[in-house]
Amino acid sequence: MTSPVNRPTLTALSVSALSTLALSASVLWAPAASGNELVTRKTDSGSIVGYKHTPLMPWTANRYHVHDPDRPVPKRVTPGLPPTRPEAGSAPSDAIVLFAGEDLSKWKPASWKVQDGYAEAGAGSLETSEAFGDCQLHLEWMAPTTPAKHMMSRGNSGVILMGKYEIQIFDSHAVHAEQIYPDGQAASVYGETPPLVNACRRPGQWQSFDIVFTAPVFEGDKLVKRATVTMLHNGVLVHLNQEIMGPMAHCQIVPYQSHPPKLPLVIQGHGSPLRFRNIWIRPLER
Repeated sequence: MTSPVNRPTLTALSVSALSTLALSASVLWAPAASGNELVTRKTDSGSIVGYKHTPLMPWTANRYHVHDPDRPVPKRVTPGLPPTRPEAGSAPSDAIVLFAGEDLSKWKPASWKVQDGYAEAGAGSLETSEAFGDCQLHLEWMAPTTPAKHMMSRGNSGVILMGKYEIQIFDSHAVHAEQIYPDGQAASVYGETPPLVNACRRPGQWQSFDIVFTAPVFEGDKLVKRATVTMLHNGVLVHLNQEIMGPMAHCQIVPYQSHPPKLPLVIQGHGSPLRFRNIWIRPLER
């Protein structure tokens, strides 16, 4: 999830004071961004755009703002060679196949089109008919090769677990001199945690996400365990038991709010014609 430059001013939000080490009962009140003007940081290889008037993130010991362009950039890693065959792989025998290249019958009606074994993002997002909690999720995606009108729309989408917790999809390949803020690049926990490394392939090449997700646990309205994610991007580990600090938001920190243990999976439509294939999920029971 990213936003164009011209975005309305956001009102102030209260946020839980979060720590990556333990749950905390204290509360930090942080203002949301005012104006949300993009700023640019020059680097040896190009530039990074982001925001500096957003809330500080408590889980970084208040060193970095949400979408901070000064945050350390993950090291670039060239993933191993993809399979030589052009067609998508297949799901494990116990998986629920959400998309195998033929139709979107497992999803609520949407304007996305299906052709040649892939689904292309249209207006609006794609949402599963079934709800999921803890799960293993696999999907493959391809960023378009046609230049975007604005770099924030460059292969922009996201895997939104439970419709709340986003793993960013973005064309973050090193071929581009201008890059998005680290907590918005491909495979980041959007607005929270960059990936351990940048394992992006070039636009026009198929990429894979393999995600193991554990849902948050609530007792009534009280959060007792945050969601976590372990993840491979193109076969490279990018998150290991990473706590998710709250629902996804642009330029804000939003606290957890109690919700059902299972909710639909969402793939974001963000105006970029990304392609998707071979999407399957294995619900995991605790």
